[in-house]
Amino acid sequence: MLLIAFRLDKRNKMPLLFVLFVAMLILFAVLNIVLGSVRISLHDLVRVLLRQGENAVYDKVVWDIRLPRTLAAILGGAALSVSGLLLQIFFRNPIVDPYVLGVSSGATLIVAILMLTGVVLEMGTIPPYLLSLGAFAGALAVVILIVAVSGRVKQVVTLLVVGLMIGYVCGAGTTILEALAEKENLHNFVLWTMGSFSGFGWEQVSVLAVAGGALLAVSYLLCKPLNALLLGEDYARSMGVNIKSLRVVLVLIASTLTALVTAFAGPVAFIGLAAPHIARLTLGTSDNRALIPATILLGAVITNLCDLLARILFAPVELPISAISSLIGAPIVIVLLMKRRTSL
Repeated sequence: MLLIAFRLDKRNKMPLLFVLFVAMLILFAVLNIVLGSVRISLHDLVRVLLRQGENAVYDKVVWDIRLPRTLAAILGGAALSVSGLLLQIFFRNPIVDPYVLGVSSGATLIVAILMLTGVVLEMGTIPPYLLSLGAFAGALAVVILIVAVSGRVKQVVTLLVVGLMIGYVCGAGTTILEALAEKENLHNFVLWTMGSFSGFGWEQVSVLAVAGGALLAVSYLLCKPLNALLLGEDYARSMGVNIKSLRVVLVLIASTLTALVTAFAGPVAFIGLAAPHIARLTLGTSDNRALIPATILLGAVITNLCDLLARILFAPVELPISAISSLIGAPIVIVLLMKRRTSL
C-alpha cells in the first residue's frame, strides 16, 4: 500500500497519504482485536464495544486483553517513532534511534537487578508493577543525567558519545548480572528484553495516553524551530532559536517518550529508527509540520501490524515484536530508498 501511495502525483499525494495512513491504522487495529485464539466477528465486536454483547468471553477478551493491548501498541509506536525523529533531527544522523542515549540500557539494568539478583525473591513472583516502576526509574535516571549533560556540552556529537558510554556501562552491569544469574531467572529476564505489549492494562494505557499524548503535542509545537535546525545551528540561531534550551527540551521529550514505553513494554527495537525514514521517504519532504503527524501515524500502524503478527504467526507461541518490526521495517526502508534513488 505504501508503494502504491508512493507513485501518486506529488502535488496531490500528501492528503491522500494521510487518509491512507488513517485507514491502515483502523484496519490493523480492528484485526488486532478480532484475530487470535478466540476469533470474534465484526458484528460481535461492534456489539461488545456498544456494551450490547451477551458473550462474557468476548467481553473479557476485548475489554480486558485485546483493546488495551491494541491501544498500547498504537500509543507506544507513535511515542517511539517521534522520539526517533526528534533525535535524528537533533543529531543530524539518520541511524540514530530512541535508545541511542542509553535510556533502554538504564531501564534494562534496573530490571536485571530486580529479576536476577534475588533481591526480591522473598516476595515470590515479582509484581509486574514493580518491574515497570524499576524500568521507569532506570530510564528516568538516565534521562536526568543526559539532560544535565546536554546543558553543559557545546557539540551534539559529544552528547551522542556520552549517551553511548552510559549505554555501555549499563550494558556491562546487565551482562555481569546475566552471567551470575540462575537459569530460570535468566529466561524470564530475556523474555522481558524482547519487548511486548501483552502486559498492558487500562492503567498503563491511561498513563501512556496522558503523558505520551502531551509530549507528542509539545513535539508538534516545536515544528518551526525543528525546521530551522535542519538548516544548521547557525541558521536556527539567526532565526531567534535558543539552541541551548531547544537541545535540553528535545532530549527531555525524546528520552521521556522512550522511557514511558520501555517501562511497560520493555525495549522495542527498530520502530523509532524505521518509522521516521518511511514517513520522510513516502511524503518526500522534511517539513516537520507534515513529518511529525505522518511519523505518529506510521509508527502506530507499523507497531500495530508487528504486534498482530508477533501474536498470531506461530500461536500459541508469541514472537518477539522487535524481531517482527525489523523483518518488516528494514525491507520497506530499502525499497523506498531504491525507488527514490536518493540518500536519507
